[in-house]
Amino acid sequence: MEIIENFGVNPVLLAAQIVNFLVILFLLKKFLYKPILDLLKKRETAIKEGLKQAEEARVKLEKVVAQEKEILKNAQLASKKIIEDARNEAREIAKQMGENTRKQTEKMVNDAKEQIARESIDTEKRLAVSVSKLAINFLEKTLKDFFSEKEQKEVLSKALKKLDKTK
Repeated sequence: MEIIENFGVNPVLLAAQIVNFLVILFLLKKFLYKPILDLLKKRETAIKEGLKQAEEARVKLEKVVAQEKEILKNAQLASKKIIEDARNEAREIAKQMGENTRKQTEKMVNDAKEQIARESIDTEKRLAVSVSKLAINFLEKTLKDFFSEKEQKEVLSKALKKLDKTK
């Protein structure tokens, strides 16, 4: 003990400081150390949870990006199919329109031919009537010189009957 006193240390004071230190250590451990450790553990847990959630979010994001690429790929394929279908439909419509136009043209040509044939027949009939009238006029004028009026009427009536039969 003497050595301790030689160094200027008071043993009672030293014991009191040790007791004070132990009391403060106990109090700090009980009221400050455990709450701080609990807080650090909570924080560590929260950080680990955040990292775990971030990893899950990254995985989900990768899945979403892959799904998005797949959806875009499907949309492109669908749009190409729609465009190809539209082209094929346009070709088919153009083909049908060409056929319809050809049919209409043929019908118009046939109608025109029929109309020309009818008009030709009508023209021939009118021409025959005109020729008949001219022939009758010619006969009337020429018969005056050769036959009497009664004979002229008989010849003219026979000529008219023959002309009517030829019509």
